Amino acid sequence: MADQLTSTVSLPHPGAPGEKRVVVAAPRGYCAGVDRAVITVEKALDRYGPPVYVRKQIVHNKHVVEDLAARGAIFVEELDEVPEGSTVVFSAHGVSPAVRTEAGGRSLKTIDATCPLVTKVHNEARRFAREDREILLIGHAGHEEVEGTSGVAPENITLVQSPEEADLVEVKDPTKVSWLSQTTLSVDETMETVQRLRARFPLLQDPPSDDICYATSNRQAAVKQIAAHSDLVIVVGSANSSNSVRLVEVALDAGAKAAHRVDNAGEVDLAWLDGVASVGVTSGASVPDDLVRGVLDLLVEQGFPVAEEERLAEENLVFALPPELRKDLKET
Repeated sequence: MADQLTSTVSLPHPGAPGEKRVVVAAPRGYCAGVDRAVITVEKALDRYGPPVYVRKQIVHNKHVVEDLAARGAIFVEELDEVPEGSTVVFSAHGVSPAVRTEAGGRSLKTIDATCPLVTKVHNEARRFAREDREILLIGHAGHEEVEGTSGVAPENITLVQSPEEADLVEVKDPTKVSWLSQTTLSVDETMETVQRLRARFPLLQDPPSDDICYATSNRQAAVKQIAAHSDLVIVVGSANSSNSVRLVEVALDAGAKAAHRVDNAGEVDLAWLDGVASVGVTSGASVPDDLVRGVLDLLVEQGFPVAEEERLAEENLVFALPPELRKDLKET
């Protein structure tokens, strides 16, 4: 992105009043779990040849999905759409044990691209269930990650979708209650939900470590930094991307005068730029950086300067590919 950014800075510089300025947040875009999942499908296509089936969207970004589909990946909603004996990849959001059982019953070759941080939440759910604890899962109904985690311990898990629901949820034994969360939520709202739960259930047990992933936390902190001095924040990400949608909310809460989510530069409404001097740009954890570059190019075309980057943290985490794929790649 060197052709579109001036030198990296680490602290916000609001600039002179009325001076046009574009700031792009860092970290942004692909996290380690998304990178691993996308590469998993690419390597599977190279190793086995198309078609390779993928249950659900591998990550929540329509451009990534369209690109992989053009290379031979076939995305399905459920396993009954996959021919018996075929290769199927489980998405980064994880699956329930019932899905794994179904795959085994249909002789499917499975490659598990579940983000290791989601797998951590599944393991925590199993442990709490073994201890016969009720689990209050903070998350959004219908999200694949929530469906997968709920399926790990369905008899023990109750979904809590908001701080308001925390005031209403009922438990059988207030002395044996734990909480877990979807990994892509608003950090601030999740902590408010936990505080409300703890006010009602003082013995509420925390997970061993925060469930909201490092990338979600970092991207929210970074957008807070740029939002505080932005007339407009543009978040690049798909509508079904929970972490991208949260970035819009976080930007507004942090002081941005306006914030909008777009899939790409083509969705930017030029009317948003009327009277705007300072623009902040960021992207969700499943967004390739070329889509951000497209937005920055558009802003330059509209008379804004080349973007400056404000970096809040460095991210160096890399996850190994799924073991079943690594084994087959070694054999080639």
